[in-house]
Amino acid sequence: MRPHISFITLTVSNLERAVAFYRDGLGWATEGIVGKEYEHGAVAFFKLDGGLMFALWPRDSLANDAGLPVTPASPTHVLLAHNVASEAEVNAVLKEAQAAGAQWIKPAKATAWGGYAGYFMDPEQHLWEVVYNPKL
Repeated sequence: MRPHISFITLTVSNLERAVAFYRDGLGWATEGIVGKEYEHGAVAFFKLDGGLMFALWPRDSLANDAGLPVTPASPTHVLLAHNVASEAEVNAVLKEAQAAGAQWIKPAKATAWGGYAGYFMDPEQHLWEVVYNPKL
């Protein structure tokens, strides 16, 4: 398998709330929720920069599709990172996320490895790190 990711799907308990956060709060473009006519088919897609696709899908729909039981969500299961070009941009993105309804988890500060980072959690408890890495 070549090292490539083309799609990231976050599972959610409330699809409408999650779509509102990313679309209305963060300004990500989407056609909205599609597939409502199919049992376990409702999903929202977002095309991100660089060709990466991002989706929001109900947690019970993934459990049904994979044949697994629904388990409690945990913010520490997955970390999404958003790299930016400056410390000021880290602060701006954290404030934007908070204004959109995210919970500010850890204020931005200098890291031990020479960067600058902070954390927020979206309304569905997905953890995001906003980071400036001067080495990238």
